[in-house]
Amino acid sequence: MAPSASSASTSAARGGSADAVVVPPLPPHTNVRRLPPTQQLNALLTLIRDTHTPRSDFIFYSDRVIRLVVEEGLNALPTLPKTVVTPTGREYSGLSFEGRICGVSILRAGEAMEGGLREVCRSVRIGKILIQRDEETAKPKLFYAKLPSDIAQRWVMLLDPMLATGGSAIQAIEVLLSHGVAPERILFLNLIASPEGLQNLYARFPQVQCVTAWIDEGLDEMNYIVPGLGDFGNRFYSG
Repeated sequence: MAPSASSASTSAARGGSADAVVVPPLPPHTNVRRLPPTQQLNALLTLIRDTHTPRSDFIFYSDRVIRLVVEEGLNALPTLPKTVVTPTGREYSGLSFEGRICGVSILRAGEAMEGGLREVCRSVRIGKILIQRDEETAKPKLFYAKLPSDIAQRWVMLLDPMLATGGSAIQAIEVLLSHGVAPERILFLNLIASPEGLQNLYARFPQVQCVTAWIDEGLDEMNYIVPGLGDFGNRFYSG
């Protein structure tokens, strides 16, 4: 049974009636993929944006959006023709994924997306990157990286729920490149992105693919995404 929520919000999240979705503009980046702006997606995002949503509900509905983002990320992977024989003895001309994948989470919020990836990719390997703000320079600084030894031969799904200025994502991509990963084999998955973050990301790495659930209005004077949903990691892990 799903966690409790207001009856109106829960009905909308399950596909019930709701007002028309206001779709934010998609920035002119050819490698940005956004989830279809359905009423269900808008309702799910409304639930996790609400400051009064309890932690249990925040986790439950965030996981639903994460699953949608991961599925869309898989749609971006290349495929090869494959013919199989069905139980009726007939051939079926289908597809298979080209190559292997792995996930890399940007700690700590990115770890919240690992479960969604594992749910759809059995035995997927997961790497981790820790990037924090340097108090002296006010710039992102790499503190830790543990990646699969064969990561250069894999398609990499880089996981971080929020794309604000893009500083952490850019730093993480630089780490992946230093380990031999080609930029066109990186898919950055996130729930909410800012136009500024996308602009900064693509000014550096135009070949990286970005898959996001929603693109917000922008950043405020503190570089927080608005309207945003607050600190994702704190709300997911601490409530």
